[in-house]
Amino acid sequence: MSTAVIDAAGLGELVSTLIARGYRVVGPTVSDNAIVLAELHSADDLPRGWGVDVAPGHYRLRRRDDDAAFGHSAGPQSWKQFLHPPRQRLWSSGEDASEEPPRYAFVGVRGCDLAAISTLNGVLGTGDHPDRGFTARLRRAFVVAVNCTEPGGLCFCASMGTGPAVGRGYDLALTERTGTDGSWYVVDVGSDDGADVLRDVPHREADGSEIDSARTAVAEAAGHMGRQMPAVDHRNLLIESRESPRWDEVASRCLTCGNCTMVCPTCFCTSVSDVTDLTGEHAERWMQWASCFEFDFTFIHEGSVRQSGRSRYRHWLTHKLGTWHDQFGTSGCVGCGRCIAWCPTGIDITEEMTKLAEDAAAADD
Repeated sequence: MSTAVIDAAGLGELVSTLIARGYRVVGPTVSDNAIVLAELHSADDLPRGWGVDVAPGHYRLRRRDDDAAFGHSAGPQSWKQFLHPPRQRLWSSGEDASEEPPRYAFVGVRGCDLAAISTLNGVLGTGDHPDRGFTARLRRAFVVAVNCTEPGGLCFCASMGTGPAVGRGYDLALTERTGTDGSWYVVDVGSDDGADVLRDVPHREADGSEIDSARTAVAEAAGHMGRQMPAVDHRNLLIESRESPRWDEVASRCLTCGNCTMVCPTCFCTSVSDVTDLTGEHAERWMQWASCFEFDFTFIHEGSVRQSGRSRYRHWLTHKLGTWHDQFGTSGCVGCGRCIAWCPTGIDITEEMTKLAEDAAAADD
């Protein structure tokens, strides 16, 4: 499929076209001093001219010197909340609890988050017992991805193989370019639906220099990552490090608050509860997100299996980077850096893995 170019007005037309086609368009916006995902009523809702400064336990908005709409790294939310909602009703007595899922159009999906959607699909969408709600929402979604040209201070997607270029699974992919005349976008078409939508948006064919410039900017971004995972076999490293004293050190800082699991775009654990009204004549079953950092997460036979913060953090990290491979054939981490930014004590997953790798290397010497 050919590569096109749209200007800032064209981006506005793209959002308007998706709305006109009946999609609920969701994208990044500025709210509560953060970049958050919310419904877009027009492209004017996008965070033009806003960037972010991030560090372990730190997140701040900052003004850019251009009008880039996607010149920021990941905020506290991911697209998971729309495909795998934090709370959803599964069943209701006396009525049909099922409802038609909305037709989402996701605008501004980064490579790491596109990989996260694919990872979630491997957990919830495939296998012998797929989550029908998840599969219905994903099947109806239209994805406008964005290639990353300015990684944030906590990004490490390059070392996880998930970015900065977007992979498969998008309908349209934008590479944002800025200059004295404003912003414009090199557009790659990834599906027939994407081509159909683009036909309704004013555009022109991209020339070779524009394509080369966009590709070069994305390729160079791979060398500007703020973080990096150690280049070792993460699964084997975590198996060999089960009794490492490093777990005690990180546990001394971990609050077991579960922030890392709540902001993670791939954590999928849930719990189910049944509720009734006061008369007992109406009952409902609800599913809500859960966290392996919760004390009662492993409650069985009148006690919790993992009672210490050490064991809960070790389980989370070992599953995310290790046993996820055994269950689903891939890593559960996409390198977005959210867990680092939104950890109240600034625990850094890349730092912890690097320390474990250094300890393992020293033990082999």
